[in-house]
Amino acid sequence: MSNINNVSGTSGGLSVNTKRWIYICISLIVLVFIKNVSFPASIATIKDATLTPEGQNALAVLIFALLLWITEAIPFHFTGLLAMALLALFGVDSFGGIVKTGFGNINVIFFIGVFILSAFINKSGLGKRLVNVCLSITGNSTKYVILGFLVVGVLLSMWISNMAVAAMLMPLAKSLLDEEGLKPLESNFGKALLISVAWGSLIGGFGTPAGNGPNPLAIGFMKDMAGIDVSFLDWMIYGVPISLIHIPIAWGLLLLAFKPEMKYLKRTNQEIRNEFKNQPRLSRDEKVTLILFVATVALWVFSSQLSDLLGVDIPIALPVILTTMLFFFPGVSKTKYKEIEKEMSWSSIILVLSGVSLGMVLYQTGVANWIALGLLGNLGGLSPILMIFVVVLSVSLMNITLSSATVSASIVIPIIIELSINLGISTLAIAFPAALASSLAFILITSTPTNVIAYSAGYFSIKDFAKAGVLMSIVSCVIVAVVMYGVGLLTGLY
Repeated sequence: MSNINNVSGTSGGLSVNTKRWIYICISLIVLVFIKNVSFPASIATIKDATLTPEGQNALAVLIFALLLWITEAIPFHFTGLLAMALLALFGVDSFGGIVKTGFGNINVIFFIGVFILSAFINKSGLGKRLVNVCLSITGNSTKYVILGFLVVGVLLSMWISNMAVAAMLMPLAKSLLDEEGLKPLESNFGKALLISVAWGSLIGGFGTPAGNGPNPLAIGFMKDMAGIDVSFLDWMIYGVPISLIHIPIAWGLLLLAFKPEMKYLKRTNQEIRNEFKNQPRLSRDEKVTLILFVATVALWVFSSQLSDLLGVDIPIALPVILTTMLFFFPGVSKTKYKEIEKEMSWSSIILVLSGVSLGMVLYQTGVANWIALGLLGNLGGLSPILMIFVVVLSVSLMNITLSSATVSASIVIPIIIELSINLGISTLAIAFPAALASSLAFILITSTPTNVIAYSAGYFSIKDFAKAGVLMSIVSCVIVAVVMYGVGLLTGLY
């Protein structure tokens, strides 16, 4: 894989560091130009939205950050921190205010809790046991093994991070392929199985607020910018059907694109059943992890009812923090804190929170309104289902460009919310589909670390991933639009 982070490598006669500096210089030139250019009145004022000097500075920083994100000249999370510093330097807001907006957000606690839960599921062996259960059900049929990994990925990633699920399933899938003696990049079964690891992890992200990083961001934006509360169960009413409908379609597309060269594994069904029957009983750590995992899910699902019963607010971060902290009580788990600390993706947390800061600054300075009316001002004239499709397709295209679903959601969702307010459209009706579309990352490997994890096994190429992903993305946009509209009609949203 061509990787811009390979410092010693060369590409097209230029060292990677040289290319990085070229990207940085181009980004700086664009930053200075946009910050200082005088826009014509027809551009500076669009309908009722005017680009203020503060807004122009924020726009310059936004485009600067986008260029760095697209080119990957510096790591994503450091680009976010740099953008925050530039916003303060240009006088858009105080640095303390910018930092507070992102790092004072409740999502920091939510992500810490989810990463802790994911780490314990991996370390305890519970995740591997779930896959063994899957193989005992699918048997040795290769097409059903692909389906099994897809289903397990979807179900797990509804509750824990996509990256954690991919990291859990990838080595198991690779081990299975290596045991079968299949050659990387040559085996269609290998390609389909490893891509199913990525796709299953992404598809499950539709299902619940915990399934994908941008999901709680969207909930936070809708609460802060439009005063709309979306509960865990509210999200699941729309998200779970979308995830479930994706499963047979994704399976069919994978088998169509990569027809397995073998119908069955070398191991017989009897051997698989024997291995499953002879596996050790649940360990103490597995039992503890399973109990706390189920408790977390239950608290998420019934948070609204529990809130009414106790008379206190129960935000999305509270259940996962309450349950995961129990892991660290004396004698509860054999897994040490240092082991869990190594599993924490602090760079992902920094990326999320710096993205929140940038998104809120765009909203507060009026840039979100200005961009929304300029690019999507005619959205209000479309039929509801076509409006949803356009929003979903736009976000999926942004995911390709930005190489980060979190960054895409942080920028697009405030714009969509601002647009809905200005056009008198239900915020939930279009912001919700935009949030769901953040999971659409089926074309480029670099769109999300989840894809990179599956790709690292070496069984499929970038071209292979895009080959199946283009059609999957189009079909997925249709699924999200149709289900959102259909369920929305039943719930009175449309």
